[in-house]
Amino acid sequence: MDPSIFLDPFASVQLPLAEWANDSMRWVTKNYRFVFQAIKAPVKEVLDFVEDGLRGAPQTLLIVIFTLFAWQVANRATGIVTLFGLIVIGLIGAWDPAMTSLAGLVTAVSLSVLFGLPLGILCARVNVVWALVRPVLDFMQTIPSFTYLVPVILLFGIGNVPGVIVTVFFATPPLIRLTNLGLREVRSDLVEAADAFGASPMKRLWSIELPLARPTIMAGVNQTVMLSLVMSVIASMISVAGLGRLVLVGISQLDLARAAIGGLGIVLLAIIFDRITQGFGFTRRDRGGLGIWEQGPVGWLRSRLKT
Repeated sequence: MDPSIFLDPFASVQLPLAEWANDSMRWVTKNYRFVFQAIKAPVKEVLDFVEDGLRGAPQTLLIVIFTLFAWQVANRATGIVTLFGLIVIGLIGAWDPAMTSLAGLVTAVSLSVLFGLPLGILCARVNVVWALVRPVLDFMQTIPSFTYLVPVILLFGIGNVPGVIVTVFFATPPLIRLTNLGLREVRSDLVEAADAFGASPMKRLWSIELPLARPTIMAGVNQTVMLSLVMSVIASMISVAGLGRLVLVGISQLDLARAAIGGLGIVLLAIIFDRITQGFGFTRRDRGGLGIWEQGPVGWLRSRLKT
């Protein structure tokens, strides 16, 4: 036996991981490509509906709606920040790309919540599921973000819809983790009291556990939103339109103005949605003892109608 094998063992012994990965992807694309096209179709319908609504609506109307909505779910300061941010986005000429990015953001975050929230609840309920899901989340959160693009291109192609799909994969893990964490941190004495009064598991979940875990869960939604905006630039490499494409074109052409416009638009959208998602996590104590519909424009209108 050659003694050098003990000094340099990996020169002669290697796992054919690259061949396994390529063969697996060829097999999946050959036999199950229709499944991924079927997944792509409803995502496209939702994305087109949201984008057509955002790009087709009058700009002033959208500014008013978003401002009032931010004021309602958070506070007046958030409404002012939203108003200022949207006006700046329009003034720098980034309105249409911002609406395209916003459509992808809304669609991706909605899908992330649709799949991530139930999975997080299941992880909090069943320890075996959490033990299986946790290493997968570790892998998804540590793998380089550009790596997500390769299988998505092979399975779904390029364009805005694959961009939404890759964003969902990239941005969902924090929501699953924080949903699991928030539910596990609910005080055990409150859970025991609900069981003592005969509350069903579903009633206990909706009436006690989810409301108490809401700040932590909304922190997960907040992280999902932020990661979705991060992915908007990376996903522009697979022909995803929006602010991310402005940044990518600016980098490739050394066009500082275009990159600055796209970057500033992404920053402003990030600030707006960071404040709004934080508002959803506010408790009645944070709102001065008021519910979400007892404050803001709706609360003001209700008080005027009573008088």
